[in-house]
Amino acid sequence: MLKKWEKISGRTIIKNDHWSYNVDSFIIDKKIKGEYHYVHTLGSSMIIPFSNDNKILLTKQFRYLNNKESWEFPCGSVEEGLTIEENAIKELREETGYTASNIIKIGEFSPYTGAADEICTLFFASDLIHSPLPKDDTEDFEIVFFTKQEIQNLVDKNIIWDGLTLAAWSLIINKI
Repeated sequence: MLKKWEKISGRTIIKNDHWSYNVDSFIIDKKIKGEYHYVHTLGSSMIIPFSNDNKILLTKQFRYLNNKESWEFPCGSVEEGLTIEENAIKELREETGYTASNIIKIGEFSPYTGAADEICTLFFASDLIHSPLPKDDTEDFEIVFFTKQEIQNLVDKNIIWDGLTLAAWSLIINKI
């Protein structure tokens, strides 16, 4: 049986609208003590939008920390007061200008194991309807519909490099 860590105490060092930086004190087997630093979030939701002609929508955006553009499925941090599914729909509308009348939960994964407690919940969306929300001034998107094979080619050529999108693609690829 694996040793379980027991949290003794925890504190938040800094907090913003998307996450907090926390430090916990822990003990293992009543003898090993330590500190664990991590990012806490309410989670994130990602949505894979399918058009009526069976194409898949990706967004391209500039990623500041990597200083380059990234092809991704619509995704965002869960906002307080929204369910994970409501957040996915909001992200879809904000980033692509579409909503969907059919949304199915596909699964979930941890995008930053060891560094954050975030769980990303993945949804499949179909029956897209044009329904934009106002854009955030800090976000700029290009949206393109791709075939399944075109997306796989982007993955194979490492043009899609975003870890959340790659994880989501691995969960959906054999279901479409």
